[in-house]
Formats: sequence, structure tokens, C-alpha cells
Amino acid sequence: MRTATAGNEKVRATTEEAKGQAGETVACAVGDERVTAEGRAAQSKGDARQAEEKTKDVFRQ
Repeated sequence: MRTATAGNEKVRATTEEAKGQAGETVACAVGDERVTAEGRAAQSKGDARQAEEKTKDVFRQ
């Protein structure tokens, strides 16, 4: 059974990944290496959260 909290965590992970990707794209366009790295880090963190939620889903079923 899927709870509201699980749905919220998935949305948070997707949002974090999208923010990281957008930040990386913008920073790359203007040539800011530090912000590009921060965008990559945020994107990776979002990917890790999504993987965590998918793993939880497997055990919830």
C-alpha cells in the first residue's frame, strides 16, 4: 500500500533532480563551473532519493 508520504518523497526527489539539471544547464551556458558542479550534485542527490523510494516500493508490496 502506497502512503501519502511515499508520494511526497517521490515528488521531492523528482523536483530536486529537475532543479539540479536546470541549474547545471544554466551554469554551463554561462560558464560557471562552481554552479555547474552544484547542479550536478543536486541532480545526483535527487537520483539517489528516487532509487531509495523505488527500493522502498519493492518492500512495501
